[in-house]
Amino acid sequence: MDYVEFETGKFIVSRAPHDADLVQFITDLAKEKDVKMGAFTAIGALKRAKLGFYNQESHEYQENEINHPCEIASCIGNISLKDDEPFVHAHAVLADEDGNTKAGHLSEGKVFAAEIHLQVLEGSELKRKHDGITDLSLWKIR
Repeated sequence: MDYVEFETGKFIVSRAPHDADLVQFITDLAKEKDVKMGAFTAIGALKRAKLGFYNQESHEYQENEINHPCEIASCIGNISLKDDEPFVHAHAVLADEDGNTKAGHLSEGKVFAAEIHLQVLEGSELKRKHDGITDLSLWKIR
């Protein structure tokens, strides 16, 4: 079993500006605060979003566009290094006005209001490398 242990570092709380892209905002926050590894959650609402489903046969993301306001019922993710830059990997569950949900890999999300809670992890660098089986950039552990 491959694993890496980290110590918890500082906890950063931030609010994304109206109309920002949530994923890009978290990426920029990580760069500004020199976060190389971390875990985050976000709550709030989006004006619209793009969710992905990774097709395991074709090795391509199938994109699901949500073109209406939605609540962020859940948004979790991590930050690690890809090509020596902070890389945000986020998944979200988004709810419409009737409580119907869509979920998947969050690639874009235009912010109505969003609060981010980022737990910095400290230790050896966790880097993403191309995985030949999945064709994804996955963590290189050890």
